[in-house]
Amino acid sequence: MSELIRVKPTQDGTYTVYRGSLALVAGLTRLQAERYEASIARHPRAVSPVMGL
Repeated sequence: MSELIRVKPTQDGTYTVYRGSLALVAGLTRLQAERYEASIARHPRAVSPVMGL
């Protein structure tokens, strides 16, 4: 099942990109956050050996 990718504004005026409940990157402008969201949405999630998935 695919996790929801979303962009949320923060109180300091920057944006954070989330995958499910995990914050992927924070402190972005809206344009940067939307571009990042679009780039990860195009590519399936890679299996991470660190997380043991």
